Amino acid sequence: MNRCFKILNSFLLIIIFSQPLFAQNKLTVEQAIIATIENNYDIQLLRNDSSSYALDKKYARAAFLPRLNATTGLVFNNNNQKQKLADGSKRESNAIRSNNLNGALQLNWTVFDGFKMFATRDKLTEFVKLGEMAIKNQVVNSVANTINTYYNIVRQKQQLKAIEEQMSINEERVKLAEKKFSVGVGAKPDILQGKVDLNAQKAARLKQQTLIDQLKEQLNQLMNVAMNTRYEVSDSIVFKDEIILGDIMGTVETTNPQLQLIKKNIDISKLTLKEVKADRYPVVSINSAYNYSKTNNQTVINPFTPLFNRNNGFNYGLGITIPIFNGFTVRRQIQQAQLDIDYLNISYQNQKSQVDLGITNAFKDYELQKKTLALEEENILLAKENVYIALERLRLGISTNLELRETQKSLELAYDRLIAARYNTKLAETELLRLKGDLVK
Repeated sequence: MNRCFKILNSFLLIIIFSQPLFAQNKLTVEQAIIATIENNYDIQLLRNDSSSYALDKKYARAAFLPRLNATTGLVFNNNNQKQKLADGSKRESNAIRSNNLNGALQLNWTVFDGFKMFATRDKLTEFVKLGEMAIKNQVVNSVANTINTYYNIVRQKQQLKAIEEQMSINEERVKLAEKKFSVGVGAKPDILQGKVDLNAQKAARLKQQTLIDQLKEQLNQLMNVAMNTRYEVSDSIVFKDEIILGDIMGTVETTNPQLQLIKKNIDISKLTLKEVKADRYPVVSINSAYNYSKTNNQTVINPFTPLFNRNNGFNYGLGITIPIFNGFTVRRQIQQAQLDIDYLNISYQNQKSQVDLGITNAFKDYELQKKTLALEEENILLAKENVYIALERLRLGISTNLELRETQKSLELAYDRLIAARYNTKLAETELLRLKGDLVK
């Protein structure tokens, strides 16, 4: 938990200086990440669990301390007594009143329990570390979701610009068609088709704007800010430096949060095994008590019964509890604890295999998307130039609307592929860093 608090403290100044930017209706991906780490509900829940572990650890030393209890009581009696003695005499009296005051101070101190108390103390320490790792894992996953959602908004924003660019081309088509029709060298179907295409682009723009608003609400939920919070995002998708597969594979066992969680659970299970094995050993304890008792009898019917009686004193001793036979319960618990360790070891190997596979596939996808992006960056220039030429040819009257529409379609598809390649490259990059556990230091 302390480690995650250090993460938050390291971002504190950034949070302070980022607030005015957010107020100016501009949100960067760094600000979105900081808001997620600070406010995300899933992270807050795990922080609460980690605080609970830390609280337990704080009182772990209590297992080594003695137990001290005090008891007291005051009893008033009103009895009727009837006695028949061996010599044949009889005694009888009613409303015999008495009161008894007693108190005790008892101490019990376990000085040896097969080292169970030490295993319990170490186990509580490991639970604190487990809580920190759980927070780190959730932070990494939540940050990955935030990055992907943020750049999905950027992607759809770029798509919106591509649609608006197509709209401007269609508006120019309509103007040219109307101009040609007005001078008698054009046909009305060209005007109508141009307007139909323009209206289709307007509808696509409305749909795209709605999609952007919906994605912003998803991002608001991840950041745990008020719904309908308005802001603008970046215009471009930023990529990190070149990622090397060997660097990730070489350190994944020490950096992947999921693997670290299983390792820590294995450590805790080993300590649980120590706790169970401790039940085979005798328990040695020191016992001590101070007792006080006072009795007042107002009347008695037996002359040997005291009217006043008081006892007080101190006693102490050593107690040993030796386990001899308990129906093989301890042996069963030891076997069960060992099975839990074996299960977690298998789970670790399984998770390691899945992480290695995920990294390998994500890296292949990352390499593919980078190559695709390079091709599409080149292809979009060709498609734009082709549309420009087709539009100029239409102005000069040496081309048709059909030719321009075909080039527009090619440009639209080129934009779709380019924008998708940018976003997919970012997704693959984020997934690699998530699997490595490198999204949050």
